[in-house]
Amino acid sequence: MRILVTGATGKIGRHLIDELQRTGHQVRALTRTPDQADLPDGVEVVPGDLINATTLEDAFDGIDTLHLITFGGDQMEDLTNGKEIVTLAESHGITRATVLAGWAPTSIEEALSVSAIAWSRLEPVEVMVNALEWSDEIRNAGTVSMLANYPSAMVHEADIAAVAALALTSAGHEGRAYSLTGPEALTAEQRTRVIGDATGRELTFVQLSEAEERSRLASYGYDDEYVEFGIELALDPPPAAGHVLSTVEDLTGRPARTFTQWAEENADQFKTATWPT
Repeated sequence: MRILVTGATGKIGRHLIDELQRTGHQVRALTRTPDQADLPDGVEVVPGDLINATTLEDAFDGIDTLHLITFGGDQMEDLTNGKEIVTLAESHGITRATVLAGWAPTSIEEALSVSAIAWSRLEPVEVMVNALEWSDEIRNAGTVSMLANYPSAMVHEADIAAVAALALTSAGHEGRAYSLTGPEALTAEQRTRVIGDATGRELTFVQLSEAEERSRLASYGYDDEYVEFGIELALDPPPAAGHVLSTVEDLTGRPARTFTQWAEENADQFKTATWPT
């Protein structure tokens, strides 16, 4: 089976490519910068930009199934041209797709819902790789500072990829929306301790006030609307955030990966050369 992976150079996309190659499929990877892709041998890397469907003709040619992300551009904004993308996919005979969902449905899901393409929606509650946002502060100060400290059943990016690979390459997943979690719900403070154990350094969680959190988010260049969204999420997280589901194990036949495993795999991302060994 020939499969096109969009978002191929992202953390989930790279795991999906590995999973598809491991199971013997031909993989084509879409990227805006092919010369910087650094993907495994055997992957066909093609140029294209999801925000401009006219650049996707060659990428879609000869493809059987398609993994789609719902954002694009430098700001990773929701795609508004889903109809053009899905119509192009249909014209090239693509019959099956998976979609990595964001906070809410986008034009991609809207277009797929009225198309002839059989598709599945992957809905991670939160992805473990998000913890890399803490890496600079951990390296520099040995702390994690934020307002939110609610339990989150974060899912490993490789488990999202494993479910995507199944949905792309086997029947029975059409029309399904898969909510994906890890095997436990941990607060930010608990995850800070896990990263500390993985790096061999005692780390401290600092819970910020609302005002301090606004300043922190604004310092990253986020606009006022996003800052207030972050505050609202920290104070009133969705009920599903801490609800552990068995979806990954039910579909793949093995337990979902733990945050401890993720932290051990990524420990070097949180270290500096001056840390004691």
